[in-house]
Amino acid sequence: MGCKACEVACKEWNNNPQDGTYELLESSYDNTGSLGANTWRHVAFIEQDSERIEAARESGRKLVNLGMPTIRPRTDESAGAQPLGGALGAAADGSAGSGGLPSTPPMGIDLLAPGALEPSDPEDIANLDTTPPDTADFRWLMSSDVCKHCTHAGCLDVCPTGALFRTEFDTVVVQNDVCNGCGTCVAGCPFGVIERRDDGTINTPTDRDRSASDMDVPDKNTANKCTLCYDRLVDGQEPACAQTCPTESIKFGDHDDMVDKAHARVADLHAKGLTEARLYGANPNDGVGGTGSVFLILDEPEVYGLPPDPRVPTKDLPKMYANAGIAALGMVAAVGLAFLGSRR
Repeated sequence: MGCKACEVACKEWNNNPQDGTYELLESSYDNTGSLGANTWRHVAFIEQDSERIEAARESGRKLVNLGMPTIRPRTDESAGAQPLGGALGAAADGSAGSGGLPSTPPMGIDLLAPGALEPSDPEDIANLDTTPPDTADFRWLMSSDVCKHCTHAGCLDVCPTGALFRTEFDTVVVQNDVCNGCGTCVAGCPFGVIERRDDGTINTPTDRDRSASDMDVPDKNTANKCTLCYDRLVDGQEPACAQTCPTESIKFGDHDDMVDKAHARVADLHAKGLTEARLYGANPNDGVGGTGSVFLILDEPEVYGLPPDPRVPTKDLPKMYANAGIAALGMVAAVGLAFLGSRR
C-alpha cells in the first residue's frame, strides 16, 4: 500500500544514512528515488491510467516465458489438469473455489482502525472480501524493490578481494571490512542494486536547496547493498522489512515454498480477471539462474524498472576462456610448424 514501513525498518536496523533531504521527487510520492548504497529497500509509486492498465492486461495474455507464469493450465495442481484457459477457465465454470487453487490470504484490513495491527484470530478475517477493486480509470502500482540475491550473482563473481560471499541462507552479503571500494561489483550487477557509499548522501534527481544533515556514515567508500538482514537470520529472526510490513505483502520463508505460494496467488488473480499478474525472478533458467527475491508484478518488468531478461555479465566467461584457449593452442601450433619448416 506504499506506506514505506519496510524502508524505514531497513534503515533503522542497518543504521543506513538518509538519502538527501527528504524532498518528494517529481516522479511521484517518493523521496528516495531508487535502490542505492544507503537505500537497500525502496518503495516506488507507479501511476497508471485506463489505457496503460488495458495494455498491461493484454501483455499478460501474450506472456512469453521470461521468468513469469502465463495463464495457461498448470500441471502441478492437486486438482489435476484444467481445461484450456487455465485459472480463467476454472473461474468461468465455477470450479476455482474448489479446484485445488489455494485461496488468497486475507488482505483487506483497515490498518487505521483501533487494534488493527494487534494479533487476530484467523477466523475473524477469513470472510473478508479480497476481490481487487475496480481499477477501470486509474490505479497505483506499489513496487517494493530490493537486492535480488541472484543464484548466479555477478557482483560475487567479479569481486577481486572476496569481500562478497554467499551465506548459508543462499543470500549474498558484502564484508565491508574486506571491501576495498574498487566498485567492480557495481558494474557486475545486472539490476543496478549495489553501489559504493561515499559521504552518505545519494543525489536523487531533484534540486537540493540545502545540504543533508550531519550524520554517522558507517562503512564509507565501500560497496553496500541489502544483506537480507543476515545478522537477524543467524539469530533466527525474519528480515526487518518482512517483519515490519503491515499487510504482509513482503513474505519470507523457504524459497520453493514462497514460489509455490506466489504461483497460487497469480492463478487466483488470473481467475479474478487480472491477467496482467505475473512473477518476476522465478525462472531458474533465466540469465541469473533465478533470484532469491521473487516479485509478483502487474505489468511488464520495464514498468517497474526491472530488466525483462536479466543476464549476469560473467555468464559467457567459460565460453570466452575456451575460445581463448583454442586460439592460444592455435598460435602455439602455428609457431611450432613455422619453426619446424624453417629447419628444413
